[in-house]
Amino acid sequence: MRAPLTPVEEHVYQYLLDHLAEHTFQPSVRDIGRHCRIASTKSVTDLLASLETKGYIERQPGRSRGVKLLGHTGPSGVIPVPTVRLAAGQRAPEADGFLSLDRSLVPSAECFLVRVESDDAHALGTRAGDLALVHPVARSREGEPVVVRVGAAAKVRTMVRRGQAVLLHTGNGSAPTELGPHDDYAVLGVLAGVIRPPSPSVDATETVVQA
Repeated sequence: MRAPLTPVEEHVYQYLLDHLAEHTFQPSVRDIGRHCRIASTKSVTDLLASLETKGYIERQPGRSRGVKLLGHTGPSGVIPVPTVRLAAGQRAPEADGFLSLDRSLVPSAECFLVRVESDDAHALGTRAGDLALVHPVARSREGEPVVVRVGAAAKVRTMVRRGQAVLLHTGNGSAPTELGPHDDYAVLGVLAGVIRPPSPSVDATETVVQA
């Protein structure tokens, strides 16, 4: 997934998002420096290079405004959030698309979305078909829901560490699942929110429910 941003990188990235939505073209390097109060054009260029390396933008060499925001199709105030598909044995999930969300509902640019495949964690606020918003760099507190890849499935659980093993709880009173160093699992991050598609009988757009 995309690497974390520094505060100044986050500032520049959000400016790029809003400027494109409002003007249909990207700001120049000098525009970025002026808005973000960065005196050196070289520093701005270095920041854009870092955003490209971390997977947030693509640049076209030799063009002052040659910046492409990966996955961005929305208006001002939104952010493109990667959707990922999980696979067994996967070390880090890879994006297979983007969904534009209101920026106020996304706690960090590193967040991504993964589909929940079962109803076994309804006590934690998720059900099959939901898109779980994962905050991969946040520290989880005891009892806070996290998203875990077990095999190729995304599971929402609370987690307790026991030596080298972890206990995963569904919150519905059933016995926890114990996983150890030789099991195929990975803690993806803290559950930051849930997007629930409407039922077929409801004529509505997708609803975002924060955790």
